[in-house]
Amino acid sequence: MASNRPLEWNGNHSSVTMFLLLGLSDEKELQLILFPIFLVIYLVTLIWNLDLILLIRVDSHLHIPMYFFLSFLSFIDICYSSSISPRMLSDFFKDEKRISFIACATQYFIAAWMGLAECCLLATMAYDRYMAIGSPLQYSAIMAPGLCGKMVAGAYVSGFLSSLSQTVSSFNLYYCGPNIIQSFFCNLPQVISLSCSNAFITQMTLLVATIVVGFGSLVVILSSYGFILASILKISSGKGSAKAFNTCASHLAAVTLFFGTALSVYMLPSSSQSMKQDKVLSVFYVILIPMLNPLIYSLRNKEIKGALKRVIKRTIY
Repeated sequence: MASNRPLEWNGNHSSVTMFLLLGLSDEKELQLILFPIFLVIYLVTLIWNLDLILLIRVDSHLHIPMYFFLSFLSFIDICYSSSISPRMLSDFFKDEKRISFIACATQYFIAAWMGLAECCLLATMAYDRYMAIGSPLQYSAIMAPGLCGKMVAGAYVSGFLSSLSQTVSSFNLYYCGPNIIQSFFCNLPQVISLSCSNAFITQMTLLVATIVVGFGSLVVILSSYGFILASILKISSGKGSAKAFNTCASHLAAVTLFFGTALSVYMLPSSSQSMKQDKVLSVFYVILIPMLNPLIYSLRNKEIKGALKRVIKRTIY
C-alpha cells in the first residue's frame, strides 16, 4: 500500500512513493474556467463514442468491416480519455496534485495500452480501406468477420505487450527524488527523467516499442495510402475517383491528427518553452482527439447519418 508521504526512507536511501503533478495551470482563476470546459469535453467524448458504438451494433447496414473497426476505435477512445480525464478534473480542486507511485504506473499503463492499440487499429483500418478500393470484388471474401476479429485482437495485444514492457521497465527504476512531473498526467519521458538510476535499458525499451508499434503502424498506413492512391489513379471516371477518395477522407483526417500531434510532442527538443508546447499538444491528443474522432467519422458519412435516421424512426414509431 502506497504511503501518503512523497518519500519513504529505507536505511540511508529514500524512494519516491508519491509523484506531484503540476497540472495544466496553477492559477486559480484559470482553473475555474478550465474545469467546466474539460468536464464538458469528457462527457461529450463518452456520449459521442458510446452512441457511435451502439449505433453500429443495432443497425445491420453498418455491419461491415469499416464500422466494426470504428466501434473498437471508439471503445479505445473512451478508455484512453477515461484513464486521464477524471483524475485531471479532480486535480483542479487540489492545491497539491499528488499521485501514488502505483497509481502513476497504472495510469501510464492503461493510457499507453490504448494509445498504442489505436496506432495498430488505425493501421488496420488503412489496410481495410486499401482492400475496399484496390480489390473491391474480393473484399468481402478477404475481409471476413474471422480475420477482422483477429486483426482487432492483434491491435489490442500489441498495445498491451508494448505498454506492459514500457511500464515494467520504467517503474522498476530507482526514484529517490525530486518527484515533480511537469504535466497533468504521468507522461513517461518526464517520469524517467526523475530516476536516480541508469535509464539506458529503459530508454532502449521505449525506443524499440515506439519503432515497432508507432512507426511500424505509420509505415503500414503510408504504404496502404500509397497503394490506394495508385488504385484511384487507375479509375477512369472522375466521379469514381471522388467516391473512392471520400471513403478514406475521414480515416486520413483521424490519422493526421493522431500521429501529427503525437510526433510533435515526442520530437520537440527538451526546454522550458517546449514543456509548455508539450502540455498544449498533450491536451490535444489525450483530451480532444478522442472527442473529435466520432465527429470526424460521422460528419460527412451518409451511411452513419442514414443509420441514425433509421434508429430515430424506429424509436419514435
